[in-house]
Amino acid sequence: MEDYAFILDYLPQGRIEEKSFKRTPLAIAIGENEFKLFELIPKPNVSLIIGERVYIGKDKDKRNKILHVKRRIAYDELTNAAKSELPYVLEDIIRHREPFFVKFFNEAGPITTRLHMLELLPGLGKKTMWAILEERKKGEFKSFEDLKNRVKLPHHPEKLIANRIVYELQHRYEKYKIFVAK
Repeated sequence: MEDYAFILDYLPQGRIEEKSFKRTPLAIAIGENEFKLFELIPKPNVSLIIGERVYIGKDKDKRNKILHVKRRIAYDELTNAAKSELPYVLEDIIRHREPFFVKFFNEAGPITTRLHMLELLPGLGKKTMWAILEERKKGEFKSFEDLKNRVKLPHHPEKLIANRIVYELQHRYEKYKIFVAK
């Protein structure tokens, strides 16, 4: 269960494809921990900002902007605006939870004899994977900055992870899920 979500898109008039008499304000959001996608019903007279962190947990008293979670949605159901905002919002979430993701780089292990978890990050191949494994033998990575200083990466770590999360959201039945809840 997600307690917090980040707003990807806000539709004050609801979805266009709904009948006009059924339209209600709607927010599209992504969960902070398991990266689940949601449609949220905001409270009346509340305005939401793209990238804003809102409480969606069970404690109704703490919900100051969201009335309730309407439903979980798939990547294909995101609006175009939500799809374009997704990588940027994910990078913010990743920076917000940096210790968790640094721990991933410190503890990621092999999946099979031929495939390592680190290789699942788009743009990160065997050569970079081996460089990360060699550097972490010398000592754990303390931060993304430490990782970037010790290993030559093709992109910032936040971008590598965000790209993987987008990939996992796009491919619901991906065999190897690292970050997105099944």
